[in-house]
Amino acid sequence: MKYFLKLNVFFFMFLSSQVYAETSPVVSIKTLAPHIANKMVVSAVSYCTKKGYKVSSSVVGRDGNLLAFLRNPLSGPHTIRVSERKAYTAASLQAATSQMQSRSDLSFAPGILLIVGGVPITVGGQFYGGIAVAGADPKVDEECAKHGIQSIIDELEFVD
Repeated sequence: MKYFLKLNVFFFMFLSSQVYAETSPVVSIKTLAPHIANKMVVSAVSYCTKKGYKVSSSVVGRDGNLLAFLRNPLSGPHTIRVSERKAYTAASLQAATSQMQSRSDLSFAPGILLIVGGVPITVGGQFYGGIAVAGADPKVDEECAKHGIQSIIDELEFVD
């Protein structure tokens, strides 16, 4: 039994050292450049404005921090915080807020807002954060946010 226990401990230590020896001590993270984040919010707000809606749009990085924001001057003041929280939710959950509406267990999580209009930014298999729009009908908000992502796909698709 002692021999078996020693063998297991040795084997576990050997495997653990192999796992850690093969990984880097640092993690590289890609983040959106400011001009790309700005292009997304401008595109989203412009698209919604052309459809007749007064909205705000926010882009957050994968860490949930605000990267870009734009507000139609005629949009309601509530759209500022709502767009940021929708974008934060999409980034935090790495899913569209429209897919999370039934997750009532998340409704008490700090900063989470389960209202349609937030979309994760994933291009070329790389996750960058979230974008959201607030101020129109929720489904239109999501459509405008997706338009913001479409505006930068060509620039990000082949980034290595």
